[in-house]
Amino acid sequence: MAPPKDSHPHEDDGFFSSYQILTLYFPAFVFALGYSIATPAIPLFAKSFDTGFGVASLVIVVHALGGLLATVPTGVLVDRMGRRPILIAGPVLVAVSSCLIAVAHSFVEFLIYRLIGGAAMEMWRQARLAIIADVGKRRQRGRQMSGMIGTEGVGRLIGPALGGLLAAWSIRVPFVAHGILALLAIVPSFFLVRESAPPGTKSAGKKTEDQLNSKALVALMLDARYRGFLCAQFFASMTRGVLWGGTLLLYATFTYDVGARGLGGLATMSTVVGIPITLSCGYLMDRFGRKTTMVPGFVSMALGLFFLAANAQWHWGLVMFVGVFLWMHASQAVTAGSMQVLGSDMAPAHARGRFFGFWRLIGEIGGLVSPALFGFVAEHMGFSVSFAMVGLCSLATAMLLAFSVKETVTRETFSAVPAGDSRESTT
Repeated sequence: MAPPKDSHPHEDDGFFSSYQILTLYFPAFVFALGYSIATPAIPLFAKSFDTGFGVASLVIVVHALGGLLATVPTGVLVDRMGRRPILIAGPVLVAVSSCLIAVAHSFVEFLIYRLIGGAAMEMWRQARLAIIADVGKRRQRGRQMSGMIGTEGVGRLIGPALGGLLAAWSIRVPFVAHGILALLAIVPSFFLVRESAPPGTKSAGKKTEDQLNSKALVALMLDARYRGFLCAQFFASMTRGVLWGGTLLLYATFTYDVGARGLGGLATMSTVVGIPITLSCGYLMDRFGRKTTMVPGFVSMALGLFFLAANAQWHWGLVMFVGVFLWMHASQAVTAGSMQVLGSDMAPAHARGRFFGFWRLIGEIGGLVSPALFGFVAEHMGFSVSFAMVGLCSLATAMLLAFSVKETVTRETFSAVPAGDSRESTT
């Protein structure tokens, strides 16, 4: 069945219109729900192949590696093939890989399908981000992105409990559920979303005078304004890698002997605290500018990490750790999605896919390096040094954003840009 003629939301559509709900927030919620349903089954399924802890941990690494390897190729495909084919293909591959995991007969098969799943998720993320940049009003992107992250948080909040129930029935069932939900997530987009790439971008690999060739794109990204942004992205990913990778929960386990129930409680509290903060900060980014939340958010994270370094050095106890843990996640919620919003603002219209590919590669490298480097430093120099190191990364992010990156939205932009002008030039 052919998609509808109108590929863009109507001009009077708000950031919480039916179009946005069905094509942005609904997929984000269902994807997060499906992924978090499968999450409790992943370590159990890996253990079922009689592997040790070190080998079993590869199931986490290869999923992230799949996303990293797919960054640049996906960016090229998003420009050459268009946004819509990649937007549809990503979830389909997620569904296929998850269902194949359910019937895997060896640990090697399991790893291969996890690698494919990680690459497929990166395809969906980049295509969705490119569409937001193509058709979203600049003064609504903050609320769009924070709304998507907020709905993902709700899915992550609900999913693990459902996944535990399904895993008790059969260890393979959660992966089937994940696959079904991945297909369900993309159904509204299949019928509502059409190609959004600017004219001349999607040209079957042919060059047009509007396109930026690779040499011109690299030269643009080496400009001072883009250098500052890309460096900020790397340090932001180094900071967030510790939070997203579960490093703080691992620290709580080894330092304070916190059990599974306590870890679950910490994760739940951090999600509940973070959702309303993220939604509020989306509005502030659109109304007063991106730096309004980004710079204070990363400074707050740096202070929290320095406090954790002091806590690790002088052993202030579990209660103090829990307080700082929630402080850290509240600060993270302030900045959640902000780098994606800023990247959408700055991406050149006729090379958004490739720009996002290189930018996401930098972020994925930082996110992979951070937990490993944190663990290495903690083992050889202590947790206090590790936390201080990540705190410096967060502080570096704030300083780069404050002094090396130009604000993309001002109060004048908010009040002066006509409602229908959704794709103002950023270059």
